[in-house]
Amino acid sequence: MAKTKELSKDTRNKIVDLHQVGKTESAIGKQLGLKKSTVGAIIRKWKTYKTTDNLPRSGAPRKISPRGVKMITRTVSKNPRTTRGDLVNDLQRAGTKVTKPTISNTLRRQGLKSCSARRVPLLKPVHVQARLKFAREHLDDPDEDWENVIWSDETKIELFGKNSTRRVWRTKNAELHPKNTIPTVKHGGGNIMLWGCFSAKGPGRLIRVKERMNGAMYREILSENLLPSARALKMKRGWVFQHDNDPKHTARATKECLRKKHFKVLEWPSQSPDLNPIENLWRELKVRVAQRQPQNITALEEICMEECAKIPATVCENL
Repeated sequence: MAKTKELSKDTRNKIVDLHQVGKTESAIGKQLGLKKSTVGAIIRKWKTYKTTDNLPRSGAPRKISPRGVKMITRTVSKNPRTTRGDLVNDLQRAGTKVTKPTISNTLRRQGLKSCSARRVPLLKPVHVQARLKFAREHLDDPDEDWENVIWSDETKIELFGKNSTRRVWRTKNAELHPKNTIPTVKHGGGNIMLWGCFSAKGPGRLIRVKERMNGAMYREILSENLLPSARALKMKRGWVFQHDNDPKHTARATKECLRKKHFKVLEWPSQSPDLNPIENLWRELKVRVAQRQPQNITALEEICMEECAKIPATVCENL
């Protein structure tokens, strides 16, 4: 049976107005071109609820009882990695047969949504305590203090790496046409290692590390590039240098080198790459490089240098 068209709010109100002036249901139906039963239903609703608006409908009864909802909500709260299949089986053992979409809809009404688990560094209790100590010590630091920090790190950029997602306009079944694909090779087709730094005022120097980096090489990079970067960025007196706790960075010789040059170093908690805003800068750089589509290692290095220099100071300030 075809669904009848719903009456507009104006029409429903007009039915009530005509009823209030004394017209019969038949007369109202003839005047408005409606069935007498329809007119009668509108008038009865108005008399009962004092409104002609649509009332909440009950709909189909829930497949999962309130007790079942509590059970599956408690289960995923204790173990967020519980699958929908596990919950279907739990309910089936309790005598309720449901589908996976029903599980999703039920949990969504409880404010729970299935999401990809975030990847985070593996933290031991000592790391947790160090990160908490760092946060408490710097909780009330003014913005000016963070603007006077030079952040640094190393990163690897692959020639054909998965640095960004590219979208293409294509017709059906044309997904494998060369124009609609991104070439990939095993292990990224080669890569380059970079050392770089930046502050709120913009990117500093970006250096390619051509050999396996050791402590001596790292100290050489700092000696040749850290102070020139600070000068180019016009850092204020008393600026602070940040690097992580890689053994090359915490070696006695490296600490002595920084001390002799009177560089102030930010004490950094281990296992905390997520605290370093340069990770976001590397992501920005990799997306920009991928959009240029370098075809060889030489081009990759040149494009990295070009795109790093183009990153606006406003992006760095936001980070």
